[in-house]
Amino acid sequence: MQRISPVLSEGVSGMRLLIFFMMIAFVCAAAPVHARTVALESASQAVQPAPPKKTFTNTIGQTFVYIPPGTFMMGSPPDERARSVDEAQHRVTLTKGFYLQTTEVTQYQWQAIMESQQAYFQKCGPLCPVESVSWHEAQKFIEMLNQRPGTHRYRLPTEAEWEYAARAGTTGAFAGSIDAMGWHRDNAGGTPHPVGRTSPNAWGLHDMHGNVSEWVQDWHGAYPSGSVTDPQGPAQGYFRVNRGGGWDMPAFGCRSAQRIINGPGSIASTLGFRLVAEDLSAH
Repeated sequence: MQRISPVLSEGVSGMRLLIFFMMIAFVCAAAPVHARTVALESASQAVQPAPPKKTFTNTIGQTFVYIPPGTFMMGSPPDERARSVDEAQHRVTLTKGFYLQTTEVTQYQWQAIMESQQAYFQKCGPLCPVESVSWHEAQKFIEMLNQRPGTHRYRLPTEAEWEYAARAGTTGAFAGSIDAMGWHRDNAGGTPHPVGRTSPNAWGLHDMHGNVSEWVQDWHGAYPSGSVTDPQGPAQGYFRVNRGGGWDMPAFGCRSAQRIINGPGSIASTLGFRLVAEDLSAH
């Protein structure tokens, strides 16, 4: 067998050592770059905004659920039962999420802010919706609530926000079984009921169908014929819109697309409201 000379063996060993030390040098040089990359990635992740909380409850017991942004068909198809002529279907995109109260404003919550009682059905109890409230009085409640310290600003929902939340991804007349989800003429017994006793929709909202009809921010007007983004309703008008129908209305008067109009000073035992909360800390 041929033997490798001692000189050649030493040369091979030397080459192996050289390669070994070169690999060590490469790893040492690369390590700080990797560390800097990790540090930069960590810093980038650190500045990302936290996802919104799903729910929160304020100091007077109003619970709000986060409604994500999205696109939906507002209004009703021509063949929907009990449809009105002012419900022309059109595509609406809401670019910002918002928090919507999971129930209507209650008599207790009204009393906590206004230090007076407003409801006609006071015997219904503190957990029943406050009613007999005009649009102007709802705005006064909001003004006084916003004077309290906190990280949220309150307002009425726009008409588009209200219907988007009421539908919760559905496209039919109701977001589920109307008898399970709402108090209407055929099951309410001639009176409103404590909030939150009906089945919620897919986004956790109660009483979007029935119980009391709810004021929204918008003036009433014809819907646009094309797609719109973040609609605010007409700039002026004679009537404000209320949504959802109430305990005195037939079931199909409580549809997701149903629009009811009243003067902003109108008061009725079927009229209440719920609030949107805007997170000021996110701005």
